[in-house]
Amino acid sequence: MSANNHLPEEQPHLLRRFGLLEATALNMTNMIGIGPFITIPLLLSTLGGPQAMLGWLVALVITISDGMIWSELGAAMPGSGGSYVYLREGFGRETFGRLMGFLFIWQFILSGPLEIASGYIGFTQYLGYIWKDISRIQSLAVIVALGALNITLLYRRITFIGKLTVSLWIGTILTTLAVIVTGAFNFKAGLAFDFPPGAFNFSLGFFLGLGAATRIGIFDYLGYYDICYIGDEVRQPGRTIPRSVIISVIAVALIYIAINFSVIGVVPWREFVPAGKHPESNFIVSIFMERIYGKGVATFFTAMVLWTAFGSVFALLLGYSRVPYAAAIDGYFFKIFARLHPKKNFPYISLVVLGVIAIVCSFFSLGMVIDALITTRILIQFIGQIAAVSLLRKNEPDWTIIAFGLGTLVIGVVCFILWSRHTQQWPFARAEELSDAV
Repeated sequence: MSANNHLPEEQPHLLRRFGLLEATALNMTNMIGIGPFITIPLLLSTLGGPQAMLGWLVALVITISDGMIWSELGAAMPGSGGSYVYLREGFGRETFGRLMGFLFIWQFILSGPLEIASGYIGFTQYLGYIWKDISRIQSLAVIVALGALNITLLYRRITFIGKLTVSLWIGTILTTLAVIVTGAFNFKAGLAFDFPPGAFNFSLGFFLGLGAATRIGIFDYLGYYDICYIGDEVRQPGRTIPRSVIISVIAVALIYIAINFSVIGVVPWREFVPAGKHPESNFIVSIFMERIYGKGVATFFTAMVLWTAFGSVFALLLGYSRVPYAAAIDGYFFKIFARLHPKKNFPYISLVVLGVIAIVCSFFSLGMVIDALITTRILIQFIGQIAAVSLLRKNEPDWTIIAFGLGTLVIGVVCFILWSRHTQQWPFARAEELSDAV
């Protein structure tokens, strides 16, 4: 008998295969997805004109602030589970952390699938451009098939999934670039900045509308933290996670603003606002491409949007399926979710459960899904994490050292800039001095 026969078989475990490229691709694919393509009419309808774009800026400020919290927590505790881990450790794993961790997973079993469902609903809306007069029953059949395909593709090893994630991301970038480049060459400022009378009257109604626009903006930015949910499958997580979060937020913010101005600079916003009275608002970017290139190109582009939509729900289900698993493996959630596939090393129970719930959630309207999603996330996840990071800074001495190091770095950059300006050296040197130096 060989000596190797006495060795125990290696237990199923998660593999660290995601680097900065894959992590950024995962976040951006999640963030862009179908969001900006279906919410432009909804956004402009909140304030009745282009001034609703202010909601994007307010949402961006909130997102960047929250992204810094995710980066700090993700670098300090780079394990799978994301918010579950942060809430558990921040509030104390043997005291209130147990309650907060469980409550987060409990709401996440619903809020995670709700976010995925928004992608499925958006997919069927844009499919309406190609499949004319698609019925409600037919739309639901497409959603079931799409959800089943998503589960099937994710039912495999992380090595394959990493490559597929990058492929879907490339399709997403090509789709957004097509819109931005087309808009840039056909942009009409008179259409983009055609504000209605009294657009900036800062009344109560204005601020209520701005709040509604911000809600939609936050929905579209969701996903910048997706890599935090699979921290145990990330290479050098302490460096990769914060970088991917910040890169994703900045890149997607620029893409979103460019997409919105591209569309309203070609298609007059009055033609699809309010969204409820204009069925074509369901696939407004396809209409945008049709105005410029014709029906054939618009149909091909719609297929690219559908690719982007699927990439988003793929990235979402990948990251979110690891959350109940991480909690269950630590004994903070139901044990059945702790099961890994014996050969392919992924949490298959969690994947299937969240995938099926997402399909069911897709049977409701997009507006209802967005409202339910934002409400459940804010109450437990976002507010809880703000408290968690404050508690960690107070209780963990290492945070003081990190803050000192970052403060030293910032002061050093400021001193360098002041010194360079005083001595008229780079980046403040005159052009002729730089040419002489070369």
